[in-house]
Amino acid sequence: MAMKTLQRNAPYLKQQLSALLGNTSLSVKIVCFLCLFGYFISFSDSAVRYLTVTPGYVFPPGFRIWTIFTHFFIEFHFWEVIVDIVTVGLCGKLIEPLWGKMEMLTFFILINTSVAFFGTFFYLVLYMATINTDVLFEVHIHGLAGYIAAVSVAVKQMMPDHIVVRTPLGKMTNRNVPLTASLLALFFYLVGLLEGTYPTMFVTGAVIGWLYLRFYQRHSNGSRGDMADNFTFASFFPTVLQPPIDIFSRGMYNLLVSLRICSKPVRKYDVGAPTAITISLPGTDTHDAERRRQIALKALSERMSQQADSTSWPTLDDDTKNQLANNSSNGKPISDPVSDSASINQTESLGANSVSISIDPSLPKPPTA
Repeated sequence: MAMKTLQRNAPYLKQQLSALLGNTSLSVKIVCFLCLFGYFISFSDSAVRYLTVTPGYVFPPGFRIWTIFTHFFIEFHFWEVIVDIVTVGLCGKLIEPLWGKMEMLTFFILINTSVAFFGTFFYLVLYMATINTDVLFEVHIHGLAGYIAAVSVAVKQMMPDHIVVRTPLGKMTNRNVPLTASLLALFFYLVGLLEGTYPTMFVTGAVIGWLYLRFYQRHSNGSRGDMADNFTFASFFPTVLQPPIDIFSRGMYNLLVSLRICSKPVRKYDVGAPTAITISLPGTDTHDAERRRQIALKALSERMSQQADSTSWPTLDDDTKNQLANNSSNGKPISDPVSDSASINQTESLGANSVSISIDPSLPKPPTA
């Protein structure tokens, strides 16, 4: 039944896929093709065993370490393949032009391999707590759920105030997408619509993506990470919960700094600046912040130009030319507009207290000396 539906909608899917991947790089097209290919081979039990991450077989004696690099191409449901392809395609159009091909590929590999490693560690801990062997040998970590979560974090970093959808309860922006998607994944798992690996991979991918973008991503200006105040760990949560989460995250950050896992931002002072002392913090003046400033300036200039067009006034030159043309056509002498305006201003300045003097021409002229 699924194959018949796929064959019937194949032309439409091909058209939409070509529009999505039209101007993307070769690496993006290869990843999308591998996701589609991985869905078809997921019908084989042998492929699932040897290409997905099974926590009990990753470490010795199984030692299927290669599954860390192959699990993210395997999907069990076609709707997951559609979500993966759309996400990768949008990354190729929105994020790759800003980051570059190598940084985009590095982010893809780093997130997926880290999700596989930490997911395996999570299920090992869960096995030690429950002593349930199904956790080790019946769980298969697969797909791009962790990468999708990391992409939502990257979009929040670049366009935090972009409105995604408006609801009766208010508007949802990119700031709310990572937490909302994580809660939805957990809810769908509890009602039986998603596998247990999906919320695990999603939360792990969101945290690892934030850690990389916050502290380790190298930018073109030589700085690392993004230490902006609107990209803190507490900013992912509602405003009411941010103060206690901020205290907890700062404590964890100080612990990681003491363990030399993270480093404090280095402040650079430019005392020889022509105007004043310039202070630059790594991550605060990245190309992403510059892009946001350019978008804001463009929107402001467009708004000002629209207002200027709606309230256009005739220029002084146009008024002067019209006045001269009317006077010349009526045979009136042409006067100097500057002197006319000066005389008008002098008359207005006299006000109501001005005295008018009239001379009778019939009176004789006074004798001259």
